[in-house]
Amino acid sequence: VALRRRRAVSDAVPDLLDLGVHGLKIEGRQKSAGYVATATGGYRRWVDALAEGGDRAAAERRLADDLLQMSLSYTRGFSDGFFGGSDHQTLVEGRFPKHRGVYVGRVTRLDAERVIVRTGDPDGRPWTGALAVRERPAGPVGEPSDELRAAGDVAALELRAGMGVVFDQGDPEDRSEPGGPVFSVERRGDELLLGFGKPGPDLSRVKVGDRVFANSDPAVGAAAARGSREDAPEPEGRVSVDVRVAGGLGEPLTATAEACGHAVRVQSATALGRARGAGLDEALVRDKLGAFGGTPFRLGRLSLAPESVGLYVPPGQLKQLRRDLVAALLPRVERGAPRRVDTSPAYARAAATIAASRAAPGQPAVVPMLRSDEQLAAAIDFGVEEVELDWMEFVGLGKAFERARSAGLRVTVATTRVGKPGEDALVERVLRLEPDGVLVRHFGALMRCLRRRDEQGAAFELHGDFSLNAANSLTARHLLGMGLATITASFDLDEAQLLAMLEKVEPSRVAVVAHHRIPTFHTEHCVYSHLLSNGRDFRSCGRPCEEHEVALRDHTGREHPVIVDVGCRNTVFHHAPQQSSEWTAALRERGVRRFRVEFVRETAREVGDVLLAWRDHLGGRIDAATLAARTGATGQVGVAQGGMKLLAE
Repeated sequence: VALRRRRAVSDAVPDLLDLGVHGLKIEGRQKSAGYVATATGGYRRWVDALAEGGDRAAAERRLADDLLQMSLSYTRGFSDGFFGGSDHQTLVEGRFPKHRGVYVGRVTRLDAERVIVRTGDPDGRPWTGALAVRERPAGPVGEPSDELRAAGDVAALELRAGMGVVFDQGDPEDRSEPGGPVFSVERRGDELLLGFGKPGPDLSRVKVGDRVFANSDPAVGAAAARGSREDAPEPEGRVSVDVRVAGGLGEPLTATAEACGHAVRVQSATALGRARGAGLDEALVRDKLGAFGGTPFRLGRLSLAPESVGLYVPPGQLKQLRRDLVAALLPRVERGAPRRVDTSPAYARAAATIAASRAAPGQPAVVPMLRSDEQLAAAIDFGVEEVELDWMEFVGLGKAFERARSAGLRVTVATTRVGKPGEDALVERVLRLEPDGVLVRHFGALMRCLRRRDEQGAAFELHGDFSLNAANSLTARHLLGMGLATITASFDLDEAQLLAMLEKVEPSRVAVVAHHRIPTFHTEHCVYSHLLSNGRDFRSCGRPCEEHEVALRDHTGREHPVIVDVGCRNTVFHHAPQQSSEWTAALRERGVRRFRVEFVRETAREVGDVLLAWRDHLGGRIDAATLAARTGATGQVGVAQGGMKLLAE
């Protein structure tokens, strides 16, 4: 199915249902109950309406209203993600690290107590809806749009007293942005006259031209606080309980409940008597004994013995029977059906199915990973024997490859971190170089390289990168058994866990990244294209990544480099390098032979200095403290720091 360009993911839901998708995931980490309620409720109604058929126009109007509520609960702008293909201009707004809400307009003037806002866009066109969509404007490269690109153009925002607004002055990270609840709203044509209470926002800070966003609505929060609507279906996932009720005159009332193969039986504390009124009937029992709300159960089948009909038992006894049933049944259901558990250690059984790896010959070596011609020149001058090349584009990669080969180096070429359908050519371009080795970073590349070796008898080595997630010895041994020469230890391992894994995996087949900047995240979204061009993808962006360098500055002012790979995906690296120098001796003693030193944007001089320092360290001429002083890197293995006490044990 060819997915067309959309305004939001909600537009993709009809096609997803046609494809047979059965589940939609909505993430809500660190979000409010209002966000969860509006997001799940809106998509639930939209999916149900599509599944049931009926009035599509009415369903779309309701969706527009729901999207408006979502925007007031939490939004940094809507987009369709990658459902319509790569569009680096609409994936994220990029200027809003926090909730913005719904664009209202711009401040045109102020008087003593009110702010006057024009509800049109900056070009003077009338504002047709709170969720109107406008293409990225032509103009200076990197000029942002003036409103959030959102999800529909049907529902219009009716700003009213009680709603909150914020005045955006170009620095959304400013925690003291002026704004607050609106106390009065008066409309005059395309202008809104907003009044505020006392104390209210500091109107002296509000300026003509400020963008105005509605960012809260008490009505939306109140609806979320009320919880489910009266007509909402019963939550799915509760355990059905079948209940039988019986008892004759002068006998206790007995209730038997069955669920998940378990049965429990409880009795009332008093005997059944004659009723002065209607007495027991199915409706009364269902209401008092079958009300399992607040428990994991729901009432399934209910049967009331004929001899019990019309007799009397205090209603409180029926409620107590329900509580007794839950107390007796719940622990049995939680334990599940009786089953036999093999308590013997699982590792030995699993390890027996995986062949142990053989030792690899060779002495400990530093293998630099390089990303620029300048770095490669420095590595050649230094006299390394092998390099790993991680290049941004294939033309430059081909030239760098030939340069390294001409210098007599063994050359290993890295694949991309991600492989998607239709991207087999990226791996084929690497193999066409006939490298000495391939650093495989995803399973698709591993399978293709293994097939090439089997079919053509090629002699290149395969090295697995950290992204294959060898975080335990079973995984490492499995990957080595598939045909890898080495596997890079996962960054999720701290030093103690790494050393423990080396006890059960041939250490000479494990590569350790000894010096590097941690890649903090990898993304399909191209920051270069979004910030430095008006292009939507690699065909129209003009490749600003070939002329510029971009870094992301965090709240402390630290700059984290952004590197583009050959697939136009971005990797954000940590601002500072780290290294395993404190544990190098232990790693060497256990037999580790391959120590990778990664470079991101280091200069030729920095590359030479780091390589020389590591050669001196591996040669025993300097200790870890001196290495750290010479390289400026902190001592750490992976992303988690363990304890030296644990290491000593």
